[in-house]
Parts: sequence; C-alpha cells; structure tokens
Amino acid sequence: MTFLAQRSRLTLVALCVAGALAGCASSGPGKSGKAELTTTSDATAVQRKVDIRMQLAIGYFEQGQYPVALDEVKLALAADPNYADGYGMRGLIYQQMGETALAEDNFVRARKLAPASPDLANNYGSFLCQLGRVKESLPLFDAALNNRAYRSPGSAANNAGSCALKIKDYASAERYLLQALQMTPDLPATNANLARVYVEKGDYVRANFFITRLNKVAKMESLTADVLWLAIKVQHKLGDKDAESGWATQLRRHHAGSAEYAAYQRGAFDE
Repeated sequence: MTFLAQRSRLTLVALCVAGALAGCASSGPGKSGKAELTTTSDATAVQRKVDIRMQLAIGYFEQGQYPVALDEVKLALAADPNYADGYGMRGLIYQQMGETALAEDNFVRARKLAPASPDLANNYGSFLCQLGRVKESLPLFDAALNNRAYRSPGSAANNAGSCALKIKDYASAERYLLQALQMTPDLPATNANLARVYVEKGDYVRANFFITRLNKVAKMESLTADVLWLAIKVQHKLGDKDAESGWATQLRRHHAGSAEYAAYQRGAFDE
C-alpha cells in the first residue's frame, strides 16, 4: 500500500537521548526513599558520545545521506556495542538503501537486545510488511500497541491496518485503522486507508466520509495518485459530478503523467 506510514522509519529519533541515558545511574535516594530522576548531566562520556553520533546519524539519514549516516552509527556502536537503537537505526538505513538482508540482520539484533521496545517492534514490523511478510509483521505491531509506554501508537495501528489491507483482511484492517483514528484522527494515511477499506466493502457512503476528511487534514500535493484516483472513483460511484471533477483536477495538476490519470481519461472506473 502506498500509505504504509513513512514516518515509522524515523521513530528512533526521539529515543536517542533517552536511549543514551538508559544506563545512567541516578542519584541516591533522599529522605523519601525515591531516587532522583536521571537527566543529561548524569550521562557518562561514552553515553554522551553515543548520543551525539546517533543524532548526527539521524540528521544524515533524514537528508538521504545514507553512507555518512552509516558511519555515524558505526562510531556509536563502537562506543557501545550493545546499544539496541543503534542497530535499529542501522536497520532503517539499510532498508532505505535496499540492503534487505543487512537490514533484517540489524533489526533482529536490535530486537534481541531490547525485546520490549515498541519503536523497534513497529519499525521491524513495517520492514517485514514492505517485504510482503504480513503474517510476521502483525504480531510486531500488536506488541508495540500493547506497550502502554509507547509514544506513537497511532503509527503502529495505521501501519498494521495498511499491512492487513495487503492481504485483503478487511476486518483486521478496519479494526486497526479505527484504533489509529482514535489516536491520531488527522493522519492523512489513516483516513485514506479507511476510505479504501470501505470501498472494498462496498460502503461508498462511509468511504466518502473519509475522502472528505482528506480535504481537511491533507495538502493536495502530498496525496499520491492512487489516493486521488480512489477519491474520484468514490465520487463517481455516488454520482457527485462536481466533487469528481474537483478531485480529477487535483490528479491532473499533481500527477498528470500517472497511470491513474490515464485510467481516468479513458473512464476506467471499474478497473
């Protein structure tokens, strides 16, 4: 699916500081018996080095400079060979480079070092789904969603729903996506995927509800050709010529050379 959330590949960003400090010893307990909270100043020299290298790696990763990002991760792991998020980050980089075997090796190693990490579970699940290994990916998304400390559950729920769509498991897709909608109602991917679910179920009225929401929560230039084509087909099915024409204008404006626009031009609404 086009809308498998791309932001999932960046979910390690927020972990860098927290992960680098995870092994820090907190100050001794006071009169209350409760230890002081760990902060950046408690980090050791090694932990500070890991944190700096990982932040640099993420920056280069976001810019698409994957070899440089790999070098930074390598330096972080040289400082701390058991840093799970480092292997997770390296898995994301290799995934973007198309190095599937190396990516999986790193995701697996990261999960062994930190089996309870919801971010690592979500990222590895997204990777497996991208490879079409849906049945392996869904339990990983479930693991992320079942972790109450997870800070991005909407991402995992949307990823799971999008992945379930790949195998035409519409009941599971609907369940995951409605869960994602509750958590992140304005995520365009969730609304687009729910529209697709209801089209597949033949419920064009409900599909149109989520298509209409895309007008509010997404920038037209950010929508892919297949989503715009889906919107056109929904309006065509409902007989709303004005809405159909409006979506067609967006498809022509942003994806004039696409297969979807060619299908629209020949009136292939039922393909």
